[in-house]
Amino acid sequence: MARPKSAEAAGRLAIRVDGRSLLRLAAGFLAGLGVWLLFAAPYERAMAAAGEALLRAFEKPPVTRLEASRGEVIVDRADFPEASPRPGLPAGDLHFNFVLLCALFAMTPRPLSPGNFGRFWAAAALLWVVHVLALVVQIESVYATRLGPWSEAHYGSLARNLWAGSFHFYQIAGRFAAPFVLWWALGRPQAPPHGKS
Repeated sequence: MARPKSAEAAGRLAIRVDGRSLLRLAAGFLAGLGVWLLFAAPYERAMAAAGEALLRAFEKPPVTRLEASRGEVIVDRADFPEASPRPGLPAGDLHFNFVLLCALFAMTPRPLSPGNFGRFWAAAALLWVVHVLALVVQIESVYATRLGPWSEAHYGSLARNLWAGSFHFYQIAGRFAAPFVLWWALGRPQAPPHGKS
């Protein structure tokens, strides 16, 4: 059964890709880049604190400590030997996609309208949750695959593959897909019903 034309129009995007939308996209990218660079350090501290709380909630006993320092999240455990090095994970790789989210929301015809601005911050909050979960998955991947005999003693073959595969998925596809999914769900403007302007 064919859908009525008005239903089809309501389901389509209301963004035209023209010179103005591309200019807004570029301005949103630059504004997002500025915010990202300016607030990366406090963002990483908040992300590390939330990731640590989540990891420790499932550890028996809770041993993981995370510290955000100079663009890295330093992973420490109470059961690491004193002389062993502490892995440092590049934090920016997890959360640079905030810039992409800014660019996508800026592309709408009225990017600073209260509705779009509110939806942007809701999407940014959800993206923060994605970043915390990605950090936890990355740390579990380190625990499962990069600590030699300790990893083999504490993680089975299935768990090692699951954690490593999950983090690689985020690195390759998830970190780029997350901003698009959030924009699609919360930010994309809809075309007005047929006959309305």
